[in-house]
Amino acid sequence: MSIPVKLAVIYYSSTGTATAIAQEIAEVAQKAGAEVRLLKVAELAPQAAIDSNPAWAANATATGDIPVASPDDVEWADAVIFGSPTRFGNIASQLKQFIDTLGGLWAQGKLADKVYSGFTATATTHGGQESTLLALYNSVHHFGGILVSPGYTDAVKFDDGNPYGTSHVDAQGSNPVNDTTRAAARVQAERVIKITAGLKAGLPTI
Repeated sequence: MSIPVKLAVIYYSSTGTATAIAQEIAEVAQKAGAEVRLLKVAELAPQAAIDSNPAWAANATATGDIPVASPDDVEWADAVIFGSPTRFGNIASQLKQFIDTLGGLWAQGKLADKVYSGFTATATTHGGQESTLLALYNSVHHFGGILVSPGYTDAVKFDDGNPYGTSHVDAQGSNPVNDTTRAAARVQAERVIKITAGLKAGLPTI
């Protein structure tokens, strides 16, 4: 009997778009047989800033029961899917701060040989989606991780058009996560689980 893949979905979301994508990925991975931890990273913004934006405040309340990620969760995982909105073509400072806490694991070689992937969202079309994922993946290379992007391995990826990972344009909150993005998230989650399972089993399925 095969051992289930252990997947950590670790994300940051202010107004909820990345939350919805993270939840979709986690659900699909569970259906694929993975043991999943859905985790958010710690918020760094002051409460006044959160309260000033109704969508931000609502997402903070709605996700209050989602655990905050720790380095132990990354050590536990066989695969990690990181998620972040775009901030000037880069990942949000909240996710970057979490990644920066992984130095101890990196020094011990405990970040290497895991599978990693990522997703993002922007307020405008394009808006730095690809550069954000590529910036995120710089860290994966430093980890010695195994990067598993969705590519165009499924026809639905030609609908969302991003081979680097799942991405969504939320258009300032007027475009909730839709079927196209959910389909892309499904392809990404299933691919990460498939490749990770193959690695754990000695690559017979690859």
